[in-house]
Amino acid sequence: MRPMRSLLRLVLLPIAVVFAAGMASAQDKRVMLQGHDPVAYFVEGRPVKGSPQFAHDFDGDRYYFASAANREKFAADPDRYAPQFGGYCTGSMSRNIVNEMHPEAWVISEGKLYVFGQPKFRELALKDPEWLRTRIPLAAVNWQDKRANK
Repeated sequence: MRPMRSLLRLVLLPIAVVFAAGMASAQDKRVMLQGHDPVAYFVEGRPVKGSPQFAHDFDGDRYYFASAANREKFAADPDRYAPQFGGYCTGSMSRNIVNEMHPEAWVISEGKLYVFGQPKFRELALKDPEWLRTRIPLAAVNWQDKRANK
């Protein structure tokens, strides 16, 4: 009976290690937009909490969606719906700072989703579109540098 246990350990242990490694890498993914559905910002005009049931991975990150339909829209054209600058605060990124976003702090400008760290910056961007336009090029350069140095 002991040789059988040893044989099972030799066979099952590597399988368990590979499975556990796969689970760990899936759990290590950053959940974008604090779990809010990126498509909802476009189609509903507001943040809507997504569900892990409707998850989709893109560009090394995990997105949650409120429905399978929204997940399919995203999967068909992720560049259209994904937030700019990796879902980090646009204003902070323009200053070369990585800062998480607040789900209520967002704008869609020229068909792109931009997020901010605080709702007051959404108000600023809506009142003064030039404020956002001056930050986008700076944020884009800093984001490219950050991505290149990953």
